[in-house]
Amino acid sequence: MQGLDALPWERLETTDPDTPAKEIRRVLRRLFRKGAESTEDDCHPLFYALAHSVRGVPSVTPAALPFVVALAADPGTGARTTLVELLIHLARTAAKAEPQLVADGWADAWDRAHDTVQALLADAHPVVRRTAVPLADGPGRLIERWRSERDLSVRLPVLFALGWSAPERSEGPRAVLDEALRSDDPLVWLAAVHAAVPLDPELPVRELESLVAVLTDRALRSRGEQVWYLPDAEYPFDRKDIAVWTAELFEDRPVLGTEFLTRLAAAADPAEDTDLLVGVLDRAWRLLTCRRSVEPALLPLAGRLLDHPDPEPRYRAVHLLALLGPRAAAHADRLAALLDDPGEADFLEGTVGEHARWALARMGDPRALDGLVDVLCAPYRDGYGRGYVLGDPRRPEIEDVLTPLRAHADAILPSIREELRQALADPAGYGPPTADFLAVLRAWETDALPALPEVTAFVADEFRWYDAMQTLAAMGPGARAAAPALIERIAQERPGNRHVLHWALQRIGGGEPAENLRAVGAGLPPDDEAAGAGMVGYLAEFGTEAAPYAERVRHTVDHSTGWVRVQAASALWAITGEPEPARSVLAEPVVALAAGGDVYGSFQDAVGALVRHGSLDETARTALLALRDQDRRLSPHRDYRAILQDEEHRALIDAALAEVARRDRG
Repeated sequence: MQGLDALPWERLETTDPDTPAKEIRRVLRRLFRKGAESTEDDCHPLFYALAHSVRGVPSVTPAALPFVVALAADPGTGARTTLVELLIHLARTAAKAEPQLVADGWADAWDRAHDTVQALLADAHPVVRRTAVPLADGPGRLIERWRSERDLSVRLPVLFALGWSAPERSEGPRAVLDEALRSDDPLVWLAAVHAAVPLDPELPVRELESLVAVLTDRALRSRGEQVWYLPDAEYPFDRKDIAVWTAELFEDRPVLGTEFLTRLAAAADPAEDTDLLVGVLDRAWRLLTCRRSVEPALLPLAGRLLDHPDPEPRYRAVHLLALLGPRAAAHADRLAALLDDPGEADFLEGTVGEHARWALARMGDPRALDGLVDVLCAPYRDGYGRGYVLGDPRRPEIEDVLTPLRAHADAILPSIREELRQALADPAGYGPPTADFLAVLRAWETDALPALPEVTAFVADEFRWYDAMQTLAAMGPGARAAAPALIERIAQERPGNRHVLHWALQRIGGGEPAENLRAVGAGLPPDDEAAGAGMVGYLAEFGTEAAPYAERVRHTVDHSTGWVRVQAASALWAITGEPEPARSVLAEPVVALAAGGDVYGSFQDAVGALVRHGSLDETARTALLALRDQDRRLSPHRDYRAILQDEEHRALIDAALAEVARRDRG
């Protein structure tokens, strides 16, 4: 601690506004004082104050660095590994930051610490050696460590670091990797395959059979879980994680990736290799959310695991079949037998039975309908809060389950209406999301008309009137009885909201058309205001009667982007009856998506408009044909919604192309 108090702490700055430099002195002093009793928590303030990914490396860091290095190198410090991680954090932040964001003196301070930092790779404690691997100053240091290291939990991270950081033409790392690929130790060989991929991307393809053999060797299970560390990893991978990571070596080869998974599952012992099967299904699920072409191979894989005695693979298999929906109809009877299965998977939402019911619903199987709404609502009854990761299997949203069941509206509507009545009676204490039910009825359009009384009642609700209004508009003229409720709502709303209510009145055939048009027109912003420009889309409902607003709509087409431009183009077409320039504008998001873009919202609106107007130009037709042939899911999501949205978008594409064919025949 000598020299700590001599530094000009009052003139030094940190990257954490809540941690002044004097606090860094206090943290360092406490670490020295606690010695072997120091912990990870004692180090936390240093990470935020000494380096930041945006703010860079502040002036306090070069001053504090010698003390951090001394603590990390001292065998008597309890928090040594955390301090080594801090050194990695500082070095990486300095390397990535703009030069002007790195404090003067950092480079010299780091150079002075070089020998002590590099000595950490040869420390007496293997945990320190392993943690320090990312601090190696080049391939030579890593090769030196590889040659002298005997602890496999350190050797494997060294091997990974050599493969991932070595220059392509460097002979030293290549020689080490070649040596490891000839090792008699299957774990070393497997690690070498991973490490060598940057230098030899075809290696996993050539070694597919051997990869399967190593991963299904149960004698290696306990060894791998003790020593398979990645650089920077605090905990080792278990066999499931190793299998998933190995499957990712085929990331850009979906056919080979599915072959690897199916062969791995076939070689696994159902009783002894549950962890491996869980890993296979996890990777299969991720493939399925990205690629359409993997479905035929993954369907039988999931089907074989429906009866697995452990709920972990059974849950995942059922969820995977739910994603496949109608393509998995051959398994409907087996899924029906699982409707009461209470099995769960750790950290994942729902039970096997819930997902089996959803799978049957996706198939349109009537066995899913009995009690479906109640099952979907049950988790919300007691103040259920969603807790999931978007990239994991989970319970589907109520809207996503029920919307596709329009053909069964008669069977489901009574339960939905009862849920809406409960929400009306006790809006503060009601659990299930009313917005989901209104969205379902909106999608069902005229088939939802029996629920007109309940939907109309929500127009008086301060928080849900907008959803209710949209649902009434979707029901069309059959919902004309709701006109008085909308008119009353208009009287209560501020002027900025009235135009959309008049639009809904027009949709259901209520009010005076001329008055509705004037109100919608009055809601348009001035030409020079981008905010609210999307309102021009409401004019499409009035067709040629909205001709006085045609130039305002044309201005929006010419001076907007994204979905606003799409909505304006569709409205312009409806008002003028002229395909151009609207048709060309509507083709833009189609072309952009076909070229690999992510304009999914604009794409959906544009194709829907093209179908409604019944006309496609050759540019849009060519782009739609290209999209139809693409293997990727047409969705930005990477959970179950990817499949649902992909199906929805492809149905739109088919409808648009069918319209072209119909027009050509006519």
